[in-house]
Amino acid sequence: MVVLICFFFGEGRDETYNCIMNDTIRKALPYLFLLVLLALLVFIKKCNNSSDPQPTPKTNTDRHDPSSDVGRDRGFDRRVTYLEYSNHARCRMQCRHISQEEVEQIMRDGKINYNKSDLQNARCPRYAIEGLTKDNQDVRIIFAQCNESTTVVTVIDLDREWSCDCPGDDHKYQNKN
Repeated sequence: MVVLICFFFGEGRDETYNCIMNDTIRKALPYLFLLVLLALLVFIKKCNNSSDPQPTPKTNTDRHDPSSDVGRDRGFDRRVTYLEYSNHARCRMQCRHISQEEVEQIMRDGKINYNKSDLQNARCPRYAIEGLTKDNQDVRIIFAQCNESTTVVTVIDLDREWSCDCPGDDHKYQNKN
């Protein structure tokens, strides 16, 4: 049986209460205090949840696609949305009569040549994608795939040697198979 007896002492301003508790209440008091706090926390949480307005759907107005953060390190991302072209690639495309549309088509449908790819590149993995353009040019296109974009590094015609004078040409490497 729990007994709590309180006495009132004093008059006027110096009034005090003196309570005598038995040992059972004294030991249970911290647990009762925690139980009251827990009940208060649950009550507050329920009140907050019921008064929250329904969330409004977000519209993505910037160029950053959240899905681009996912999966770009799990192989070649064939989406052309974030495709950029280096100056060298634009020069090679013009020289070899290859359009942006053909580059995008090869990016979507071409076959990865892993022997010519550099997947361990420190900055961005480089993929060599090969295929036929709509005018039957057999091409290899090197794509550098970074986190935010994919850059066309160069465009190579595998069947015909073109005489191009593009930035970065040092003739150190010949564009052969």
